[in-house]
Amino acid sequence: MPSLDALRASVLSTRGGAVDDSIPQLADADPELFGVAVVHPDGEMAASGDADHLFSIQSAVKPFLFALALADTGGEALDQVGIEPTGEAFDALKLESHTGRPPNPMVNAGALLTANLVDGDSGDARSRRITAGLSAFAGRDLDVDREISESEQLHGDRNHALAHLMRSEGTLDQTADEAVAVYARACSVMVDATALAVMGATLAFGGRNPVTGEQVVSVAIARDVVSVMATCGVYDGSGRWMRAVGVPAKSSVSGAIVLSAPNRLGAAIVSPPLDELGTSVRGEALSRVLSDEYGLHSFGFPGRPSRSAEAETEVGVGVDRT
Repeated sequence: MPSLDALRASVLSTRGGAVDDSIPQLADADPELFGVAVVHPDGEMAASGDADHLFSIQSAVKPFLFALALADTGGEALDQVGIEPTGEAFDALKLESHTGRPPNPMVNAGALLTANLVDGDSGDARSRRITAGLSAFAGRDLDVDREISESEQLHGDRNHALAHLMRSEGTLDQTADEAVAVYARACSVMVDATALAVMGATLAFGGRNPVTGEQVVSVAIARDVVSVMATCGVYDGSGRWMRAVGVPAKSSVSGAIVLSAPNRLGAAIVSPPLDELGTSVRGEALSRVLSDEYGLHSFGFPGRPSRSAEAETEVGVGVDRT
């Protein structure tokens, strides 16, 4: 099997997309930044490129907020947030029409709610719980970038709108400002690809961190989170993603992708330029390569050759041309 350096090099020439500019700190990201890390069941890690470059976790935090909310509510979070894909943008101003709940925990409305379902009698206490929980997933201490957090709150008009909408529906108990502040701090936790890969691996291995050995969340919670990652983790591109890559994942506007292949490995890729759906262009390309090389596709067939979706289209799979 090619080395991780070789796999990364195979998509290095991939171009396209644009760096997110929703806050100044994201707009300043180097478009050539490109790192990847893979964590195996025994905790062994392989890394390549800019895998140790720190960046804000942004939307890749959402699976872990969901996990912490499930843990802290004894599973009752499942009654307060839906689990169905939306086919709409991640920040769509929309709740379930018949319940007033967010449609799923991988869109902004859902993450705003799950961040505020974790234990804590104040916004600061919930933020401390989140940072500690994310650190347990990563197997090392993580910190919040206060400047990024403040920028997220200043520019997060749609998040404020979503919080007010949930307040009006009786879904959210906290004030809109407090809820947005907690979520903004969660998105501003700093990680690198190695830390994020360990986080993905912890979910992939039933909630057990393969590096520290700590059981961070239960097997049942890890299963529920990874299931929703598979259906909703790449927003309205989730169907395309599962067809081509076949690995539960969560994308992020920082250009990160975290992957959790159950019982196989965890991985993380960072490359800031995003496609129109908010997914890292190089990150998706490398995810396809990793899925093919490691045989990770959830619906793959053992013993059958693996191909990318593009290759299948080019040769006309399933089409008789005789």
